[in-house]
Amino acid sequence: MSLPRVVAVAPGSPAARAGLQPGDEIAAMDGQLPRDVIEYQLLADQPTLELDVRRGGLELTVSVSRSGGESLGIEVGSAVFDRVRTCDNHCEFCFIHQLPKGMRRSLYVRDDDYRLSFLYGNFTTLTRFTEADLERVVEEGLSPLWVSIHATDPEVRTRMLRNRRGATSLRWLRALLDHGVEIHGQVVVCPGVNDGAVLDDTLAGVLDLYPELLSVACVPLGVSRFNTEPAMRPHTAEEAAAVVDIVEDWQGVFLSALGRRLVDAADEYYLVAGRPFPGLETYGDVAQHENGVGMARSFEARFWGGGYPAAPAGSPGGFFQSVDGAPAWGYRAPRQPGARGVPHGAAGANVPLRPSPRAPATVVTGAYGASVIGPLVRAAHPDAEVLAVDNRWFGGNIGVAGLLTGADIAAALAAAPPGRRYLIPDVCLSGGRFLDGTTPGDLPLPVEVVPADGAALRAALVGRG
Repeated sequence: MSLPRVVAVAPGSPAARAGLQPGDEIAAMDGQLPRDVIEYQLLADQPTLELDVRRGGLELTVSVSRSGGESLGIEVGSAVFDRVRTCDNHCEFCFIHQLPKGMRRSLYVRDDDYRLSFLYGNFTTLTRFTEADLERVVEEGLSPLWVSIHATDPEVRTRMLRNRRGATSLRWLRALLDHGVEIHGQVVVCPGVNDGAVLDDTLAGVLDLYPELLSVACVPLGVSRFNTEPAMRPHTAEEAAAVVDIVEDWQGVFLSALGRRLVDAADEYYLVAGRPFPGLETYGDVAQHENGVGMARSFEARFWGGGYPAAPAGSPGGFFQSVDGAPAWGYRAPRQPGARGVPHGAAGANVPLRPSPRAPATVVTGAYGASVIGPLVRAAHPDAEVLAVDNRWFGGNIGVAGLLTGADIAAALAAAPPGRRYLIPDVCLSGGRFLDGTTPGDLPLPVEVVPADGAALRAALVGRG
């Protein structure tokens, strides 16, 4: 078990007044060592607190006093201090199994940890969930959680997870709902496995067994060129249309029975099927926006000045909960917004000049993003362009902007004319780096990093980003 490590101390905060410093390790809080940042916050929520601190080989005791409502003012380096609960399923459709070698080690971690589900919106299958976990979730109010359902038929779910506990672990879903825990669910739909009649049966099972669910997203599996599972393949246009039809039929059933549509199909299904997206009003509060559900319509509404609200300024991305001290982890880390710019090169190489703020803009995005953004950009700014980047790094059916790498963007920009403003979405960055470890400064042309939000893009197109 590691110790909570302080990575930042807010100026003027109780922690700063007490003399805590970045690099300090917290060995105990009032005599207790927290297992994770959730317990850390509970222990920190006291008017006075005694911390046992390790600093450069020294052991110190620090007393911290807080006024009412005042944050402790510490950010720690990880969300979990004991071991992250990793996944013991062996799903055919698991995207992490399809990652190429040589990427950052953290990208290969397959977690199935309910704490990360609460903190970041990671989906858990509940196959490693226990009675003690249920007790903690209920006692500490860890809600909402995000649960992978995939199928409500026990045999189908077991086959999909390749884990015998797949048949029984949804009992924890029922138990959580019985205790008032809010749950969002997802179904990763795999052609020939849990689509068609099985998907119908799954949504019938949701209505019969789990009608309290806040939302259910039907999302397509991602298949990269590194996939080794022969049964896993992208949906055809006809299969995508069939999924949309099933979902829309069940929306009517849920609306009649529960007063809400409950289930939605991911935007990708409409793109693959060549169908128009439903109206924004059908998505409710767009709870599964980051799962690709309602993203296109909410982006469009924001672009034209209304609809789905943007995340508060300065807030971490994703479904990150407001837990004092928790880091914005992984692909919910700060994106490093703003202009980025100068490519590196050999000594003495010519450095491209940044284009004029009044130069015409080119929006650089993935294939799916280009389908959504292209018509908006052309309607608002006839001199603007959209550059769809082919995802050669992952290949397969991967077309989302969030999985673009620096290498693929660099290849696209190498053939692009200089003198234009090139805008890239912040979702393809984490801590200022692409998935392949490169940075915007490694690109052959200067770029501007723009939040993946319709209003932000509209402002950037006219030079107000």
